[in-house]
Amino acid sequence: MKELTFGMLIAVLEEVFGAGLFWFLVLAAAALVATFIWMIIRNRQGFSIRFLRAELSAPIGAIAAILFVHFITDSGFSDIGGPVDLIVLIGIGFGGAVASTILVYVLMTLMSKYHSGSPSQS
Repeated sequence: MKELTFGMLIAVLEEVFGAGLFWFLVLAAAALVATFIWMIIRNRQGFSIRFLRAELSAPIGAIAAILFVHFITDSGFSDIGGPVDLIVLIGIGFGGAVASTILVYVLMTLMSKYHSGSPSQS
């Protein structure tokens, strides 16, 4: 493999996770990001406090993402062989941290809407 193309990266990820799980994760991430952007545009008030509180979930999300990939791929931490493997592991943790922060922010915003008495008002 002389160069890494986008198509080859997709094929490798489909092979690692399985095509069904991989595309489910892609669609779930796209839906989560779209909901997050919609909520930011719609609710400018209260963004910083909710987002700062949501960031507390980042370490949990990072650990969960690393353990999820560890469970799905049937590889152990003893299989980390070099700097590239460590960079991938850090990237997985970073992605999990970002995803959990966004997910908790979306859930906190939805919960505050429903607890305020009227879900249609912002």
